[in-house]
Amino acid sequence: MAFGVKREELQAWKAAVSQGEIAFLTHFWLDDRFPDIRTVTKVGCSDIDRLFNWCLSHGLNPQYIHYSPSYPHFDLFGPLQKKILQFEKQWDQIEKYKL
Repeated sequence: MAFGVKREELQAWKAAVSQGEIAFLTHFWLDDRFPDIRTVTKVGCSDIDRLFNWCLSHGLNPQYIHYSPSYPHFDLFGPLQKKILQFEKQWDQIEKYKL
């Protein structure tokens, strides 16, 4: 279950993803499969090759890309989430979700 995202944030992320940009959207998240995880960051990009290469550049397995037709994305959570958000200078998301 996802929550804590404003409509404007989601719309901006969708627009950036649709334009082939690498876009980040962090939100609160609850999933019984990951009981200690409280947030997830969706790294989206409609340019699949660009998203694939982005994953490789961060040592992530592109096999886990979610190939949704409109908004392909890779989910970041756990220790890698903060590390990659720091590398990508996504300070606002780190601060907002107290990562």
